[in-house]
Amino acid sequence: MAKGDRGGDGLSARHRVDGDADARASGFHLLEDGRDALLMRLSLAATAQWRIDAQYYLLHDDLTGRAFMQALFQAADRGVAVRLLVDDMALFGGDAAAVTAAAHPNVEVRIFNPFPRGMARIFQYVTRFGHISRRMHNKTFTVDGRATVLGGRNIGDIYYDANPDIGYRDLDVLAVGPIVADVCESFESYWDSDLARSVESVAARRLSPAAFQEARGRLKAYLDGHRRATRTAYFIESPRRAERLLRSSPLDWGRAEIVADHPRKISSPRDRDEYHLAPRLRPHLESLNEELLIVSPYFVPGRQGVELLARLVDRGVRVRVLTNSLASTDVAVVHAGYARYRRELLAAGVELHELSPDAVPRRRRRRRGRRLPRTVASLHAKSFVFDRRRLFIGSLNLDPRSLLENTEIGVVIDAPALADRVAGYFEDDLRDNAYHLTFTDDLAWQPPQRLKEQAWHREPHAVWWKRLTVSLVRWLPMESLL
Repeated sequence: MAKGDRGGDGLSARHRVDGDADARASGFHLLEDGRDALLMRLSLAATAQWRIDAQYYLLHDDLTGRAFMQALFQAADRGVAVRLLVDDMALFGGDAAAVTAAAHPNVEVRIFNPFPRGMARIFQYVTRFGHISRRMHNKTFTVDGRATVLGGRNIGDIYYDANPDIGYRDLDVLAVGPIVADVCESFESYWDSDLARSVESVAARRLSPAAFQEARGRLKAYLDGHRRATRTAYFIESPRRAERLLRSSPLDWGRAEIVADHPRKISSPRDRDEYHLAPRLRPHLESLNEELLIVSPYFVPGRQGVELLARLVDRGVRVRVLTNSLASTDVAVVHAGYARYRRELLAAGVELHELSPDAVPRRRRRRRGRRLPRTVASLHAKSFVFDRRRLFIGSLNLDPRSLLENTEIGVVIDAPALADRVAGYFEDDLRDNAYHLTFTDDLAWQPPQRLKEQAWHREPHAVWWKRLTVSLVRWLPMESLL
């Protein structure tokens, strides 16, 4: 039985039955749909019996962020010990909200690598750049040591189909079984790190019990006010759906390993790779025989990355990459780092595909006949499929910032059925939602089949200011910061 399993939920019960075939196998369920990904987190919180550990890079002060905090408070009201570890890059509601959360007697909040208060962050980036710019990018949500959700999603409307203007295409995975203990071990290393400080010590203030109850009342009133909103009712009004999702989610079983940066990576020289997760992915690349599929929203391979992928192609491995187009990316500066390598990658035989900004999510394609608001699509999933047998899902982008600067976490799963399913998502997007890049005399973007367009000979659908940003940045010596 998994650590912390008290036999109270369907997932753990299925672990006891199905896991008997291989005691080292864990169960996994893909969470591609943003709504299901949020519901799974809220469902797990609702079933928590003794502990919730949440670790996030971003926690937004929006509808989703507040619904998430309400779920944590409700669990804490039942006596569940809640530990919330958040990077200081975009702390929900600032110090006031963090202090409010920590005012609950069963909630403990720590801030990772906090910016010193009393000084504008822009000056800190100048004076303490090498340290303060290195962030905790991990994203995990673990309940009772029996189930965890990890992947690409932070907490905020933009990640869960609750923002009408932009839709992130992302991917998480629910895991149960032995692998959860490894996620717990990683969380503990960050929680106990010298870089993780209590919110009380960072903000230097506390909230009175009366003020805390007033804040709880405002939170409840805010959520009650959104109960009739069509686009958000799915996670406020649907506890039964959430329970059904938790109990009926099919699991694929296989052995797996957690690959995670150690928190010492933040404070160590960049060449101390014993604290890095990247070396643990290298054997999976070196053992490839047929195919590598890469999904990375921010893809800056660098000289070494280009050479590695070229060697794979020379060995007969088909390498295909799906990343953002300039029009779909939310960070044009990073796209500039990618753009300088496109011709070289194509010449080496790497196949490049860029997401169209009007990509249609599979969830929407399944709901034909129903009018849905138009959103700008942006890729945010981070996954790799190795020979359609093993796959990686996590927070890692293939760019220098993820590999050298920030900390990351992911899971490598040996489950051919699961790997093939993610490969199917990849193939669907290449066919319906992505531009295929070709290079003869110059770059050309071949449109996806469903779009009635001619080939483009410049960045498709990109606005002028993004083009200008790329033109300026691509000549600056700042690749290691992208």
